[in-house]
Amino acid sequence: MSALQAGVPVITIDGPTASGKGTIAHRVAQALGWLVLDSGALYRLTALAVQQQGVDPNDQEAVARAASQLDVAFQGDQVLLSGHDVAGLIRQESVGNLASKVAAYAPLRQALLERQRAFRKAPGLVADGRDMGTVVFPDAPLKIFLVADVNARAERRCKQLKEKGFSANLSGLLEDMRARDERDRNRANAPLVAAHDAKTVDSSNLSIDETVKLVLDFWSGACK
Repeated sequence: MSALQAGVPVITIDGPTASGKGTIAHRVAQALGWLVLDSGALYRLTALAVQQQGVDPNDQEAVARAASQLDVAFQGDQVLLSGHDVAGLIRQESVGNLASKVAAYAPLRQALLERQRAFRKAPGLVADGRDMGTVVFPDAPLKIFLVADVNARAERRCKQLKEKGFSANLSGLLEDMRARDERDRNRANAPLVAAHDAKTVDSSNLSIDETVKLVLDFWSGACK
């Protein structure tokens, strides 16, 4: 990381799947006029590329190579993979489940580490994921660990999928989410855990606006 990058402020928002990280990160970034990094999208894009290219998902080095060769661009709500908008495809549960599996691979995490850090540009960055505060941006002046009850998260994800035209089964989502939480918390490489200096926010009973305000209030306090 360059000295110039080191001077760029970062807010990290980590947490389990469907805790609202992406929505909150985008809203906070919008309020501050900052850039945003959806790190989970990079893992989902890798999973999608593995599926589309017929890569063996159990071959860690092959998965890492696929990640290093991703032709990715983020343009507003569009997520472009080799020029095609795949924003909808990467939100499918099959892609999310595969992303959760391959995210435990050390070669893949290393392949994506510098690509994630390159998003750190002025005037600032809001980065969401599972290891943003612990591994990718350990020097971030504000780290949020966003949690929510697993039932509330499953209901949110079910609603999101149905709104986007995908079929969704609440009980199946709940089972998948619990399994994914278990994998994320217990993987050997960059497990899902709050940074020692992170502020934990439980969004189970908070609206999006209330959660965004809380994060912005924390940032105002960190700047004093």
